Order: sequence, then structure tokens, then C-alpha cells
Amino acid sequence: MNSAKIKRILGSLAVGATLVAGTAHAADLDQIRERGVIRIAVANEIPYGYIDLDGTAKGAGPDVAAQLAERLGIGRIEWVATGFSSLIPGLQADRFDMVAAEMAILPPRCRQVLFSEPNSSYGEGLLVAAGNPDDIHAYEDFAKNGKKVAIMAGADQLEMLQALGVPEASMVTIANNADAISTVSTGRASAYAATSLTVSGLADKSDRVEGAGSFRDPVVDGQPVRSWGGFTFAQRSEKLRDAVNTELQAFKQTPEWRAILTEYGFSEADAEGSLQRTTAELCAE
Repeated sequence: MNSAKIKRILGSLAVGATLVAGTAHAADLDQIRERGVIRIAVANEIPYGYIDLDGTAKGAGPDVAAQLAERLGIGRIEWVATGFSSLIPGLQADRFDMVAAEMAILPPRCRQVLFSEPNSSYGEGLLVAAGNPDDIHAYEDFAKNGKKVAIMAGADQLEMLQALGVPEASMVTIANNADAISTVSTGRASAYAATSLTVSGLADKSDRVEGAGSFRDPVVDGQPVRSWGGFTFAQRSEKLRDAVNTELQAFKQTPEWRAILTEYGFSEADAEGSLQRTTAELCAE
């Protein structure tokens, strides 16, 4: 599916971007259909879910969510832009009905919110200063080299680094991806740990940084790390989650779904990987 078609779909749903503003009553599917609008949050993280400069919601999460909303008979999407670490609290506080940020499905999060089945899968990466002056190629490097690695507040790279024995003193927390380029290029941290897609997108924005070459995927408990991203809901929104799952399962059988992922840089392996695990399996690990 090309960008023009996505924009037509988003336009037909009368998409509008808003900021998080106060607490509202959380509605389930019937109420959402009745009022004709669903509130969906993104974390302004390219390519997962973000608001473009013209106010258009884009990314693998929003583009698929727009398709699902149309299939569910919901006439309009109100997009809510917030920090990644505010996504789960925002759901719990009824500030929005759903999150389309390709948030990794992890057991601790499963105890706080409901997840759809996976919409995507993705691996890890490291953003380093141009030329990689500190010769960083793996998350494990920070367990013993005494250098600092940046992570985004609320991101699951924290748990990965902890599992690999990286000391807390070696971690620098930043508020969002936009801060990563300056953090790394000025030497505040030797690298920024994020998904491979995030790293690639940031590297394209500045010649002061690059993705670490010869990157080695982190191995935790004997398994290479791969994340599975899904849509997220408040715990009481089972009916909405189940309806989204039904439509998502059908949409993932279409070439349009694969085209959306490809447009935002996901590989064929990423698309295939999203079909290989269930949310029940991921939440139970």
C-alpha cells in the first residue's frame, strides 16, 4: 500500500492529532461506535507511531490501526501524542482507548494492560557517534567496559541491559528518541540502545551518528533477543481488544498489511516473525 492510499484512509477517518489533556471516561467498543470516535495514543517514535509535521498520524501502528478502525465501523480517530513512559499510565487513567506504538509485549506489561496479538516483530541495534570511536558493537560490551549507554525512559532495553549485567551507573536515561543524537554525538553516552529500526531512522537524520557496524544481537537466557509489538488497551477493555484481534488476524492475511510494514522499513523476516508467536506465549515468559 502506498502513502497516498494510507493518507486517503486516514483522511476518511477524519484523523486529528491532539495532546494528552486530562482524564476522560474510558469507553468500550459499543460506546466508541456510538460516539463515532476512538482515542489512540502514539509516542512520536519513528517508524512505529508518530505525528508528522502536518499533524498526520503515521507509522506501522497508526496505519494498521486506521485500517482496523475502518473495519470496526469507527468513523473518526483522535490521535494523542505522549511520551513512551506515559503510554501505560495514560491507558490506566482513561486518557485514551488504545495505544498504537508497537509496544513490545512483555510479561510485566501484561500484568498492567491488555495486548492485541503481535502486529510486528523487530530486533535490536546501537546508535553510536560517527566512526564509532569507542568501538561498540553489542549491548554486552557495556557490562565490562565502564562506558555509558543511553536508553529511553520506559523502554524494554532497560531489562535487556540488566539481564546482561550492565550496571545501573553505566546507563543514561533520556526522555525520547529525539534526544539520542545529541546524547551520543556529544559523548554523554557512547551509544544509544534501541530497536534496529529506531537506530536506522536516527542515523538517517544526522551525519554525526551512525548505526554500530557488525552489531551482535543481545542473547538473554541463551536466546537472541527479538521483540513483538502489539496494540495496547486498558485491562477492562477486553471487548475492544478482542474485536481488534479479530480484524487484525484477517488484515494480516492481506498484502496491504505487509506493504505497510515494508513501507516503514520492516523486513520480510520481521513480518514473518510477527506470525510466529502469540501474545499468550509472550505474556507467560
